[in-house]
Amino acid sequence: MRILVVEDEPMLAAQLAEGLSAAGYVADIARNGADAHFMGDTEPYDAVVLDIGLPQMDGITVLKKWRAAGRAMPVLILTARDSWHEKVAGIDAGADDYLTKPFHMEELLARLRALIRRAGGHASTELVCGPLTLDTRSSRVSVNGRTLTLTGHEYRVLAYLMHHRDEVVSRSDLTEHIYAQDFDRDSNTVEVFIGRLRKKLPPGLIETVRGLGYRLASPQ
Repeated sequence: MRILVVEDEPMLAAQLAEGLSAAGYVADIARNGADAHFMGDTEPYDAVVLDIGLPQMDGITVLKKWRAAGRAMPVLILTARDSWHEKVAGIDAGADDYLTKPFHMEELLARLRALIRRAGGHASTELVCGPLTLDTRSSRVSVNGRTLTLTGHEYRVLAYLMHHRDEVVSRSDLTEHIYAQDFDRDSNTVEVFIGRLRKKLPPGLIETVRGLGYRLASPQ
């Protein structure tokens, strides 16, 4: 799952990206409102962490422009302590949740997990497909209770398929959601990760839909 971090304070931006990466996400960073607007308008993010006070274009304006253009990704805004008017303005502009600075990384991750779950229509922190379970809190994947050992890229591919269970996901969609913007993307490697996952998962869970992509299919 791919997250856009919009934060102009370099140290905080780096801490956010590091925390997200450790939790199994891919993070891109925008350090001003103009770059944030462009990236959010042209890249398929699963969620956005958006600071309100930004150079060039403030976060509320960025968010309004995204929503006016039909960009529906979940947005978690960061506001200053006791700045209730920022929270109200953010929610009215289309934010899905807010977090007040300073904050604990664990709370930000929990709120992001909830936003991404709701966007995908999932109520539980555990995503289940037959014998396969993915715990979004611990990034633990198991089959019939037995923990699987996955690489970072294998986990990201599987997590995206689990969030879109029973949907056909194209190879290009997977590529866009498991790599950061500045990564040298190669869609052919997705086939490698799918092949590795199939060796670790029960047969038939990941289907190839010829000419379209892949589907994580719920057992009948």
